[in-house]
Amino acid sequence: MASNLARSGIRVYSIAMDSTPGKVVVMHGLTQDEAVLAMRAVKAALELKDEIAFAMSTETNLGWKLQDLVEHVLEEHEQMTGRHGS
Repeated sequence: MASNLARSGIRVYSIAMDSTPGKVVVMHGLTQDEAVLAMRAVKAALELKDEIAFAMSTETNLGWKLQDLVEHVLEEHEQMTGRHGS
């Protein structure tokens, strides 16, 4: 999967954050159509449905610490899906 994403110009980073359970993908610079394709590809490759949250960068969240963004995205994801961190 990572090689397919890399060919598309998408960088994949893996950061262990034991203090924040859950899976999050943060995207930057993608069009809405590209983001939807990326979300579908990640869910299919990892065989996940609602167990992963996605976020796009915004002018506001670009200034946030990654930890703060991840926590915020996971909180919103939990509210939308009723799921607690995986």
